[in-house]
Amino acid sequence: MSTPTSASHADHVPTAPESDRHRSSRAVVLRWMASFLGFPLGGLAAMLLVGPVDSMTAALLGGLVTGAVLGVVQGLGQRLGARDVIIWAVATAAGLSLGLAVGAGVVGYGTELTDLLVQGVVCGVAVGVAQGVVLRRGGGSGSLGWLGYAWPVYLGIVWPLGWTITTLVGVQVTDQFTVFGSAGAVTVTALTSVLPLRRARRTP
Repeated sequence: MSTPTSASHADHVPTAPESDRHRSSRAVVLRWMASFLGFPLGGLAAMLLVGPVDSMTAALLGGLVTGAVLGVVQGLGQRLGARDVIIWAVATAAGLSLGLAVGAGVVGYGTELTDLLVQGVVCGVAVGVAQGVVLRRGGGSGSLGWLGYAWPVYLGIVWPLGWTITTLVGVQVTDQFTVFGSAGAVTVTALTSVLPLRRARRTP
């Protein structure tokens, strides 16, 4: 009677490097998921410092505050160095400030779901363009190439989804927040986990 060969047995057992990669990917995603807090924290900071988004000035300043907080938290979630965290935060703040000023202005600072969808598209694209420049230029872990070009389009899709979920769960969006709430933030953060995963693959 023949016995199973060691080769056939090995086909069913994950190798050590494969197991390490799976654990590493889970750790990367978990760290990134914690960065969802940047959305509600940034929105709260903007509401306390600037107030509701009901004018061009409020949109510019509110977007700047929210983007700075979000950028710092996201940078930490990607385990960037101090310099790269600052660069990411500046890009995110600039993108959200401009995006919110344009997006909220276009819809007359309205808070109907259709208004927030438009605002979400504009903000997502603006943040994506600013962050995409950073991704293409590289930094501590090098350029992420194609992701930098696709990022504005991708965020232009997922940010409106964040506003949709926030509205549907009953958050008082009539308070004119700078960004969607925690439920939308968790969803958007999960959908953008491709970023830290891609960065981790490029980092030795």
